[in-house]
Amino acid sequence: MNRTSLKIATRQSDLALWQTSYVTHQLQVYFPQLSIEWVSVVTEGDRFLDQRLDKIGGKGLFVKELEQLLLSKEVDLAVHSLKDLPAHLPGELIIGAVCERASPLDVLITLDKKSWSELPANAVVGTSSLRRMIQLQALRPDIRIKPLRGNVPTRVQKLLNQEFDAIILAQAGLDRLQLDIPWVPFTTQEMLPAVGQGIIGIECRKEDLFVLECLQKIHHIPTALCMRAERALNAALNGSCQVPLAAYAEVQGDQLRLQARIGCLDGQTYLGAEGQQNINQAEHLGHEVANLLLKEGAGDIIESIRAHGFLFKDE
Repeated sequence: MNRTSLKIATRQSDLALWQTSYVTHQLQVYFPQLSIEWVSVVTEGDRFLDQRLDKIGGKGLFVKELEQLLLSKEVDLAVHSLKDLPAHLPGELIIGAVCERASPLDVLITLDKKSWSELPANAVVGTSSLRRMIQLQALRPDIRIKPLRGNVPTRVQKLLNQEFDAIILAQAGLDRLQLDIPWVPFTTQEMLPAVGQGIIGIECRKEDLFVLECLQKIHHIPTALCMRAERALNAALNGSCQVPLAAYAEVQGDQLRLQARIGCLDGQTYLGAEGQQNINQAEHLGHEVANLLLKEGAGDIIESIRAHGFLFKDE
C-alpha cells in the first residue's frame, strides 16, 4: 500500500511550525519520494489567550482540532509538543513516533542573566504553570507569580517590556527557535520538568499501517522509553492540565530512572518520589512511582487543587 503523499496537521505558532518542519525533513531523508503537505490549524487554546485554560477546557484545547482532522482522515499525522498531549488519547489514535528528546530543562530568563537565587526580594516572575510555580516558591517563597500566556516570542517580549523581573520557559523551545536572550537553566534538583517536556510527539491513526511503518524510521527508542514511564505515571494519577505533576525519566544503561514531584500551592505539602526498573518495565515504573506519591498523599493534593480552581497549563 504505497502512497505518494502525506498531510500533517500543525498549530501555527513559530515553535509548532519549527517542529513540523523538523519532522518533515526527517521523513524526507528516508522517503524522498513523499510529497508532504501541512495543514495549519488555529486551536481553541490559541484563540483564547486572555483566558485561563482551566476555565475553557484545559490542555486538550491545543490538540483536539488536530485530532479531529486525524479522526476524519483529512490528515495523516499531527505533530505536537508531547507535553500538550493529555494522558489519554482517543481510542483510534496513537503516538506513532517520538523524536529524540531535546533539553528537558526549564530556564529562568532575565534581562541580566540572573539565576533564581540572585533575583531581588519579592521579584515578579511570569508563568502560568502551576508545576513551575510550586517548585519555584519552594526555592524562593518571597517571589510573586504573575500569569503569563502566549507563544514563546510573545512571552519574551513581555519580559523585554519589563512587565516581569523574570519569566520561565522550556529550554527546548528557546533552542529550537534560536532566540538570543540571556537565560539560566534550572537543574532537575531545583525544578523537574513537565511530563514529556522537550519531546516532539507524532500522533496518527492506529489503523494506518503505512504511516506507522514510515514513522518507525524516525522513532527514537530511548526517548520513547522515557515517554512511556512519564505518561504511565501521569495516567495513573488521572493526569490532565489540572495536575501540577513534574516528572523526568532517564535511561541509564539497561535501567530507567523516574523522578516525580507534586505539591500544594500554599507550600505546606511538597511530595517527591523516584524509582528504577529495567528499561523493559517502563509502564510498570510509572505506576510504581505514582503509587509511591499516592501513598504520601498526592491524591489529596490533586483533589484540593481541582476543588479550588488553581489550574494552569504547561507550555
